[in-house]
Amino acid sequence: MRKMFHLGTCSTCQRIIKSLPPSKLEYQDIKTDPITPAQLDQMKKLAGSYEALFSRRAMKYRSMGLADKKLTEKDYRRLILEEYTFLRRPVVVLNDQIFIGNSKKVVEATRSAL
Repeated sequence: MRKMFHLGTCSTCQRIIKSLPPSKLEYQDIKTDPITPAQLDQMKKLAGSYEALFSRRAMKYRSMGLADKKLTEKDYRRLILEEYTFLRRPVVVLNDQIFIGNSKKVVEATRSAL
């Protein structure tokens, strides 16, 4: 699989997409085309945990009181599938490699891998 999971309305995701070299990536806007359980499980397999894919920056994280709770892997999986904003974005899957988030280091590693 060569796919980027992103949010079409996110300016950071759009900036990163424009900065990547032209490639044969498939793009999936997670708001209009939600992540399937199978896709999330494959991402977890590459990332090592659901927690690695979970965004604590999402506005709902605090509003739902999740900052005060001890979350399990099962909780992270359920939350990401229920609410697209909990996926740390963007996520790029290149066959057996995964790149999660928008730090300069991750974006540069993604660029190099493409």
